[in-house]
Amino acid sequence: MGENLALNIADHGFKVAVFNRTTEVMKKFIARENPPGGLVGCETLKELVAAIKKPRKVIIMVKAGAAIDAVTQQLLDAGIESDDIVIDCGNSQWTDTIRREKQYAGKCKFFGSGVSGGELGARFGPAVIPGGDPEAWKHLKPIWDAIAAKVDAKTGKPIETAQPGKPVIGGVPCSAYIGPNGAGHYVKMIHNGIEYIDMQLIGEAYWLMSRLLGMSATEIGKVFAAWNEGDLDSYLIQITADILQQPDPVHKGENLVDYILDTAGQKGTGKWTSVNALDMGIPANAIAEAVFARCLSALKDERVAAGKQLTGPTPSYSGNRQELINAIRDALYCSKICAYAQGFQLMREAQKEYNWKLNFAEIASIFRGGCIIRARFLQKITDAYTRSADLTNLLLDPYFNQQIQNAQTNWRKVVGLAATNGIPAPAFMSALSYYDGYRSPRLPANLLQGQRDYFGAHTYERTDNPRGKFFHLDWPEAKRPQLEVSGH
Repeated sequence: MGENLALNIADHGFKVAVFNRTTEVMKKFIARENPPGGLVGCETLKELVAAIKKPRKVIIMVKAGAAIDAVTQQLLDAGIESDDIVIDCGNSQWTDTIRREKQYAGKCKFFGSGVSGGELGARFGPAVIPGGDPEAWKHLKPIWDAIAAKVDAKTGKPIETAQPGKPVIGGVPCSAYIGPNGAGHYVKMIHNGIEYIDMQLIGEAYWLMSRLLGMSATEIGKVFAAWNEGDLDSYLIQITADILQQPDPVHKGENLVDYILDTAGQKGTGKWTSVNALDMGIPANAIAEAVFARCLSALKDERVAAGKQLTGPTPSYSGNRQELINAIRDALYCSKICAYAQGFQLMREAQKEYNWKLNFAEIASIFRGGCIIRARFLQKITDAYTRSADLTNLLLDPYFNQQIQNAQTNWRKVVGLAATNGIPAPAFMSALSYYDGYRSPRLPANLLQGQRDYFGAHTYERTDNPRGKFFHLDWPEAKRPQLEVSGH
């Protein structure tokens, strides 16, 4: 990914000095490539620092964590100065970026920038999500705007290219300054959390068609290809259609996906999103379910053993096949709306916590191209926050509200079928529970709060008193007095 990002920058006319701790890797890279801007190979970090004009702009592409601090210190030892900009383009935790900006103040300008799109995106146009010192951003903006993916100004559709040395001309760059310190890496983390749930929802849609309708991977792939022509048009839907129709190179006439082991890996950003949601008290339950689904998938041996002892219904469906396929599509779309609502609700809370001022329309617009979650759907989110910058929740936008009203009967049908047929669909179910909980003026938390006051004197508020006024009852004896409790 680092190589491809360097080539992308050089494609846009910027001369790029490159370093790899394995010198032979660097030399082979230089010998193989000849981009328009040119590449300068450096065998040491001192050579790299000496080769760059001031203020130097040095991009680090290494594993998140201790490696970032180690490389930053090595750059300082090699001659990086206080006005030079050290840019972490990996998936670092935003709190580490906040800490590093303070730690390296006066030594360099440490800057965090998310980069999404994988290796191909890095080469031909990623979504870039920068956060850090505003003065540093002025030096980076021309480069970031040049290398970012581009979308059509009117439609918001990505403008594609896959030709080395021939960058996209025109269009709106999928890059915008997010905010100070860790804001860029925080928003990149939310992107990845949404990516987790997006992928899980797609997996559940595939599994429901497989288990309830007995469809082959090729047949399901064709359904996803058709869905990609409509409102579900997205990179993840597109590659799902390709993956499901990919022949297996070993077993001729069969599908590769049927031979891929059902244990999913993860690098931690989905977990960070879920932990942050718990820390801030934001109900991102669908995102968390996607993380837990991967954790459950990893218990392969346990699941195989459990399947020999634990029983459930045998999946069967006798209704109209196309009607169920349409219902699964609607369930996927409604659940997707809830997933994005949770992600943006998290960002809304985080800006209070970290004193950021996030532009949600701009963030959604960055996600329209280059990144893994790019989708037609994101233009609608951009429009929603353009109409109302202070929108409390995406579900309250008129367009998304209407979409769920139109499709929720099918959504409920699919969740019900999954439950009655014993097919795990935790993301569909969790998203529906979020929707029903969010639209409920009253929830059973009144009983829960009574329980807390009973065993722990945690107090409660009353419906017939103003918010912020707390009470406690001496519960074991029913006729004991209710006391108003101050100081809460």
